[in-house]
Amino acid sequence: MTVAIDITKLFEGEPEDPLAKDLAAFAAYLLHERRSSSRTVEHYLRDLRTLAEFARKYSDGPATIDGVSLAVLRGWLGARAKARSHATIARNVSSARSFFKWARKVGRVKDDPTALLKAPKLSRELPKVMSVPSAGRLMDAPEEARFTERAGARSVDPAEKERQSIRDRAMLEVLYGGGVRVSELVGLDLEDVDTRNRTARVRGKGNKERVVPLGKPACDAIVEYLTVRHALRNPSTGEQHARALFLGRYGTRLTTRQIQHLVRAYGEMSEGRADLHPHTLRHTCATHLLDGGADLRMIQEMLGHASLRTTERYTHVSVEQVMKVYDAAHPLSGRTKEEP
Repeated sequence: MTVAIDITKLFEGEPEDPLAKDLAAFAAYLLHERRSSSRTVEHYLRDLRTLAEFARKYSDGPATIDGVSLAVLRGWLGARAKARSHATIARNVSSARSFFKWARKVGRVKDDPTALLKAPKLSRELPKVMSVPSAGRLMDAPEEARFTERAGARSVDPAEKERQSIRDRAMLEVLYGGGVRVSELVGLDLEDVDTRNRTARVRGKGNKERVVPLGKPACDAIVEYLTVRHALRNPSTGEQHARALFLGRYGTRLTTRQIQHLVRAYGEMSEGRADLHPHTLRHTCATHLLDGGADLRMIQEMLGHASLRTTERYTHVSVEQVMKVYDAAHPLSGRTKEEP
């Protein structure tokens, strides 16, 4: 699913100066040449707008890209660092570097002031993952929710509750079984899923397509969901999104925010965890595959990581599995002290 962006709307209310025009040209480059997703473009512009706003305060006249010196960049980052995390500052540095790399490429600047910027070091914490039993309980949570009344929740028709349960089970199975990002799940269309060959075609970062395998539970859940999908439509108009795989109760494509909310709700119900995020299921999928003996390169391809280092960061092997591999592979690992 490709979402079109009206670049002019992104700059409504912005000052009309040379720097703003350069930002608009950079946005157009990201969209049309680099084929970046709309979300990626919005994230870049969110960072760079704060840089432009800071630069305007120290500009004698209209803000220009030449006025964004190393001193301005350091001042901008220093001001933001007072109330923001290292991860946010590192992302700000990355956005500024991308902007000036483009500016040099098209001849807007001769020198790149970001070359001397240093991004803060980020801790490489291992992602939190679910155990196999916990993941199983999460998959069963939508079915249990059919027969559970939540305090303060709206009254729901039993048939609607059943449809939602079947749909949500399918979504959870695809997140866990396919290791897909929540944005990739949202973007799935009916024609993207092949339950016979147990695959799904997803569009990842940079609008790059890849085919991911799906387990039998995920495919079975999708097949069951497709039997009730026709009933998910606007109750007033009868309208329904023609292509989107996963629909809300008004027949529109589900959003990432809605799916995040559902995963949190089911996590709290099944595991008492209100912090569960769809990305946790992606980490869990990769980790369980690795623990089961899958090759790291295969997992890299499945997750759509450009670098193997990213896969190594987001997947980790249990100590028990490491010891099993060690004992099986090392020729002397089984020796006892009494053996010669």
